[in-house]
Amino acid sequence: MLSAQIVYVGAYTNPGGAKGINAFRFDASTGKLTSLGLMAETTSPSFLAIAPNGKFLYAVNETDTFQGQKGGAVSAFSIDRSTGKLTFLNQVASKGAAPCHIAIDPTGKAALVANYNSGNFASFPIHADGKLGEAASVMQDTGSGPNRARQAEPHAHEMVIADKLVLGADLGIDHIQLFHLDAAKAVLSPADPPFASTAPGFGPRHMVISHDKKFIFVLSEIKGQVETHAYDPVKGPGKILSTAAGLPPDFKGQNTAAEIMLNAKGTTLYTSNRGHNSIAVFSVDTKTGALRLTANVPSGGKNPRYFTLDPSGKFLLVTNQDSNNIVIYKVDQNTGALTATGATVTTGAPVDLAFLK
Repeated sequence: MLSAQIVYVGAYTNPGGAKGINAFRFDASTGKLTSLGLMAETTSPSFLAIAPNGKFLYAVNETDTFQGQKGGAVSAFSIDRSTGKLTFLNQVASKGAAPCHIAIDPTGKAALVANYNSGNFASFPIHADGKLGEAASVMQDTGSGPNRARQAEPHAHEMVIADKLVLGADLGIDHIQLFHLDAAKAVLSPADPPFASTAPGFGPRHMVISHDKKFIFVLSEIKGQVETHAYDPVKGPGKILSTAAGLPPDFKGQNTAAEIMLNAKGTTLYTSNRGHNSIAVFSVDTKTGALRLTANVPSGGKNPRYFTLDPSGKFLLVTNQDSNNIVIYKVDQNTGALTATGATVTTGAPVDLAFLK
């Protein structure tokens, strides 16, 4: 593995934010980031995904209007792997307002987008030249949840592409929608069963499947908790086995959770808390899927919207959106514990990170 890698930063371009997609060079031996500057100007590229071949980058443009119509957009760029520079290829309507997540299938032929405000999931063909085609399918959610302030309508938030299924978290209706993907045609269709349920009012935001594919861990944005569900690669999430809190019991303030990730061993799980401004560290019982909160590590800023492990798994990088910084932590390879390295970089309203591997 090269010691120097490029990492792209998705961000908001509102006043005080970024101008588009910035990039840093990451030193995997020291955990330090060096700015490469602005790679591409584009409106609020809040979430990024890189094609499996490493030649193209895709971004959702998280807006409520695009070309005079209600909705956001999805943009495609080619990557200069030596400099990290991005060249704009094309842009298409996301088929919903406030697109907040994008995933690329392993063949590199389909892009899947979650449109938060419109409560739908859309799929797009990716052509051989990296350009996006117009939406091939749009799966509209319906319904609501018991939390009227947050769940008056569907709110699609993430798409996870698994071996047999595509899973879509909908915060507004307490569902994990289940789909099949025809990657060659970039078309989604409902699976059987078509969804799995979380606890009422849970508000699923993001999720991660255990490495042995026996469990799925689902993060509640609203409650800051993690549900462990039994998981079947064909049928998807099943029974809720346990629920773990991601905050200390004496915390009384306002908080919403944002991101969830497992370490390479599958023995440590991390989530981020916005309000408490911390990274929650859980130990994982790999036999039962039960979680135990072992630490809440200060995120080093305000509103830790996202974090990711670097490709080596030795460092964890946190984007603090409201304090305009990225903070780097050293990961203990045996325990998963986090230690601040002291390395912090400034960048406007960071939301997402994508490593060019």
